Amino acid sequence: MELSNLFSSGNIGSVQIKNRIVRSATFSHMAEKYGYIGESFLKMYEELAQGGTGLIITEATAVDPGGTGGPYQLCLYEDSHMSGHKKLVNLIHEYDNTKIAIQIQHSGRLGDHPKYPTIAPSPVPYKETGITPKELTSKEVEQYIEKFVNTGLRAYECGYDMVQLHAAHGYLLNNFISPYTNIRNDEYGGSTQNRVKILKDIYNKIRDEVDKNFPIIIKFQSQDFIPNGITEGEGIEIAKILSDIGFEAIEPSGGTRESLYFTKNSLPSRSIKKEEDENYFLPFAKKIKPFLTNSALILVGGIRNPLTAEKILQEGYVDFISLCRPLIYEPDLPNRWRNGDLSPAKCISCNSCFVTMDKGPIYCVTKQNLEKRN
Repeated sequence: MELSNLFSSGNIGSVQIKNRIVRSATFSHMAEKYGYIGESFLKMYEELAQGGTGLIITEATAVDPGGTGGPYQLCLYEDSHMSGHKKLVNLIHEYDNTKIAIQIQHSGRLGDHPKYPTIAPSPVPYKETGITPKELTSKEVEQYIEKFVNTGLRAYECGYDMVQLHAAHGYLLNNFISPYTNIRNDEYGGSTQNRVKILKDIYNKIRDEVDKNFPIIIKFQSQDFIPNGITEGEGIEIAKILSDIGFEAIEPSGGTRESLYFTKNSLPSRSIKKEEDENYFLPFAKKIKPFLTNSALILVGGIRNPLTAEKILQEGYVDFISLCRPLIYEPDLPNRWRNGDLSPAKCISCNSCFVTMDKGPIYCVTKQNLEKRN
């Protein structure tokens, strides 16, 4: 079977991607201290570009020093970070017309920074740490909107092909759109439209300042898997709103670490033990695709088989396929598939890579163990 759809070009807004394979944003713990880009970071991204991925989305990049998840998270909240990002963009663009997007993020109520308060739209305690975040005032919400906008503008000036807002997995923008973590009674709380307003404001403010052909895309929370959180029904409603706002591509995800306190196996990266466990966000993607008239749909979540990916694209359910863990094991996976080896990704979804990134640079434990035995 030929992978004629998987390796056909496609557009996100006016930006043409050489194939339909996207590297989903993946925290690497490989930035230098205080979020600067160094040689090891550049090498990792160069391997992804050499491996044939069409669009690389960087790991979550902090818009504020208090929004980082640690000293080695990538940052772009001040101009001093820009030189490294320009090097990264220029490096990626050297490889066969590969495109690169930057994901921008604030940790919100998941933050635990020793020098800065943990913040959120509402003072709902975080079960994992027991921390009750500081509730943002309306004026402070506007200030954080500006932080996202300013980071987006820096990204544009650095030459990124597009910017992605991270509004999933329990971080600040997810905190606003979720009724579980947002119990405000001002213009940023209450109805679904009000809770999504922060995303609309960030989009419009960036759009006003950049070239009209610069795509602004989003990863958003389709479901929280938490009582009183975002349900599938509201996730569909949010997807419609995001498309109407103008986001050029939408990557639905779901779940947080906190979700495990309420239900099993609800992390964004689930264990995959059999074929039926794969493509776990596809049912949701099918439901929102008809409403995304002007937005490309990026499918993430347990995609392992190129033949299945080809069929999903052929049937028009989604526009792009997004991978995370498989590219940690095999950064050259797209080239392997393109060159005719159509066996599934070698990643076994053991999630051991999550443990490594808590302590240092991310790597595939399974791959390393195999190499040691050989």
